[in-house]
Amino acid sequence: MKKQLVYMLESHGGVRDHVESVLKNAGMDFEGFDTPKAFREAVKIKQPDMVLLALMLTEEDGISVLRWLRRQHTTDMIPVIILSARSSEYDKVEGLDAGADDYITKPFGNMELVSRIRAVLRRTAGCKNCAAEKKHRDYFARGLRFSPDRHQLICGDREVAISQKEFDLLCMFFENPGFALSRDKLLRGVWGYEFDGESRTVDVHINGLRQKLAGTGAVIETVRGCGYKLTIE
Repeated sequence: MKKQLVYMLESHGGVRDHVESVLKNAGMDFEGFDTPKAFREAVKIKQPDMVLLALMLTEEDGISVLRWLRRQHTTDMIPVIILSARSSEYDKVEGLDAGADDYITKPFGNMELVSRIRAVLRRTAGCKNCAAEKKHRDYFARGLRFSPDRHQLICGDREVAISQKEFDLLCMFFENPGFALSRDKLLRGVWGYEFDGESRTVDVHINGLRQKLAGTGAVIETVRGCGYKLTIE
């Protein structure tokens, strides 16, 4: 069986060495990088199965590196876990909203790290398969055109810029038109089972989407006592 390759971008050599030892003992391949430049060059040559990303780096911050990964067509589906000493809810939401699949605060346990890496790999493997099956399919609803393969949302005659989490929410809504999706289901589908934030996170992102869609924002309806649904007619 092919070993899973994990890249880690972390400026602290001691942390990289420790994680390398943990992951190799768990049967994974590992490559560590201390600068975003070295990391970008390596990704262009060979793509990993997973990226572990620190936020405090030399040259630039981890969020900008994450956004770079999500903008590239060849790397936008690579799962990313942020490892950071920043533990506030704001930092976690910012990282997840920028496209991270999980957020682990330092210090972390070795067993927890390996377990959460494997959980994200299992979950994102399903997402990749689903995305491949639905490639080139466009969705329509009340003046909206959503193109998942192009990561594009058109509202009327204008393109709407959306974050990775807003994109993931729209995927769930357009794949389940007319069905009420609970906040818990949306949290599990978009943020994953390991997300330990509040269900209010869903409401914040839905409100943000509605504001971006302006007059067509009502296409995402609130289902009292449950969650939200997409109305296509």
